[in-house]
Amino acid sequence: GIMTGTVSLISEAIHSGIDLLAAALSLLAVRAAAVPPDAEHEYGHGKIETVSAAFESLLIIVAALAILREAAEKFWSPAMPEHMTWAIAAMAVSVILNGVVSHRLCNVGKATRSEALLADGMHLRADVWTSLAVLIGIVLIQLTGWPWLDPVIAVFVALAILRVGYKMCRRSFMTLTDASLPQEKEEEIGRLIMETEGVKGFHNLRTRTVGKTLLMDLHLEIDQSLPLHTAHAISDNVEHKLKQTYAPCDLTIHL
Repeated sequence: GIMTGTVSLISEAIHSGIDLLAAALSLLAVRAAAVPPDAEHEYGHGKIETVSAAFESLLIIVAALAILREAAEKFWSPAMPEHMTWAIAAMAVSVILNGVVSHRLCNVGKATRSEALLADGMHLRADVWTSLAVLIGIVLIQLTGWPWLDPVIAVFVALAILRVGYKMCRRSFMTLTDASLPQEKEEEIGRLIMETEGVKGFHNLRTRTVGKTLLMDLHLEIDQSLPLHTAHAISDNVEHKLKQTYAPCDLTIHL
């Protein structure tokens, strides 16, 4: 970016530098969250991943503001970039690498329900599109000879990054404040409960997440004339079904 004098390429370099720091934080967070529950954290250390994801979202927002500042300075004094072939080659490599890594991170993050890995994957997936936009922009600058396109592309990159940062920040905030699962997910849980033989109904369903673990509690309605061991067996069936569907899951049922 410095060699070519391309602010859009420098903006991507700033962005990638933030990515590197964020990935290091994610690695530490995933390791720390994997520590088993102890006397001080009886629900485990899962929220360390959410804190990491929240911090990463703030880093993204800071990076976007830095890019906007660089673009504003270049916009008022545009200059035709040099050595454009190097710039095009660098961005092409960036697009390919980000595409491969983001796909892998998102898949593993979803499979393991890891907030930190999913946040990292979403972040890099956004990078694929911003890198592609920068690549197209650099090609257009070379074809048209319009240097003002460079800061305009950098602004586009910054706004795209801000959008991702906001989404990640909101997701982390909802988890840290013990937000419930989406309504459609709770309705799905309700259907699984009602499909269990012997269940008459349920109420007071509450859900939240701690790292990758889903926590829920509910009141289960069962025929009061049933003997205790039968009622307990029905409760066990509900618990088994929910834990099998939403593992890892920590469930409390009141009969």
